[in-house]
Amino acid sequence: MKALTIGVTAVALLIGVAAAQRSGNSHLNDAELATLRSLALDQLEAVPADPSNKYADDQAAAALGRKFFFDTRFSSNGKVACATCHAPERQFQDDADLATGVGRTTRRTMPVAGTAHSPWMFWDGRKDSQWSQALGPLESPVEHGGQRGQYVRLVAAAYAQEYRAVFGDADFADTTRVFVNIGKAIAAYERRVQFAPSRFDEFAASGSGLTDAEIAGAKLFIGKANCIQCHNGPLLTDNVFHNTGVPARADLPDDEGRALGAQQVLKDEFNCRSQWSDADPESCAELNYMVAEGHELVRAYKTPSLRSVASRPPYMHAGQIKSLADVLDHYNRAPSAPKGHSEIKPLNLSQTELRQLKAFLETLESPVVER
Repeated sequence: MKALTIGVTAVALLIGVAAAQRSGNSHLNDAELATLRSLALDQLEAVPADPSNKYADDQAAAALGRKFFFDTRFSSNGKVACATCHAPERQFQDDADLATGVGRTTRRTMPVAGTAHSPWMFWDGRKDSQWSQALGPLESPVEHGGQRGQYVRLVAAAYAQEYRAVFGDADFADTTRVFVNIGKAIAAYERRVQFAPSRFDEFAASGSGLTDAEIAGAKLFIGKANCIQCHNGPLLTDNVFHNTGVPARADLPDDEGRALGAQQVLKDEFNCRSQWSDADPESCAELNYMVAEGHELVRAYKTPSLRSVASRPPYMHAGQIKSLADVLDHYNRAPSAPKGHSEIKPLNLSQTELRQLKAFLETLESPVVER
């Protein structure tokens, strides 16, 4: 009888724990809970190898790349570093609608965290690795505004010993090789910039910790609102390009999005198949099998991660939408695309549902850390 009492007590305790874990989320079924669990940060696979950069996981390269990342001497005016637009204290972005270096760009700064998991860089995917992405702004006349020869001279004067420790005996006359290695060192550092868990991740692990409104928003996210169609996986992005009817800015030139970016990456001097890549061209699967043309690429832009999205306005590729509530309103109305064909359709969410969805997105606040 005593054993039976203990057994009943144990079962009661287990039921109580289960009930506590499901408290407030009883309106989520097991399939919904499993789907939400798939979005948790602890489900993220290890950072994938980058065969195009043999220094990607070299700690000394990362330490050197970090110094490059914060050094304003890597610019034409001595005032612009990678960290100018990718500010660590602001999730490695700048809160501006358009990035500003030595001049003003035509796109919003994309955050760095988690980009090692993506095959494409920039809003239009015109670069196919972190190291090739790092090189673009250095020579852009409106970003860093310098030339590769200038940067090589800086490395020879200020970083020669550290450079040689990573890359071996340096021929600083081989300008492009040294320039490429600058990018590969920066990429080795950026690979270590990752997200830390959010309130949502704690909920996914324990089944508790969110309010009823936030849980209702989570249900909408994976259900009626269908956000998960593009914002899936632990980084809440499919890393693909979509035309979602984002309005154009009258003060900017026509922007073709992925339609132009796809052509640019194929011709890029530093792509995975280039002489500067460390990869076997046959291993460049993303580049080799990419969709390079088609109507669906016009004004299609890369899906950004939704981690910490609530604290990262303005939104879209040129900061066209100023608040998260306005973003949700855009998707709810699904206006026609200014060019090309929008993939989205009206959601017909109520104002209460929109508030719930916003409440859920606010639970995704994920600190950025250097690992």
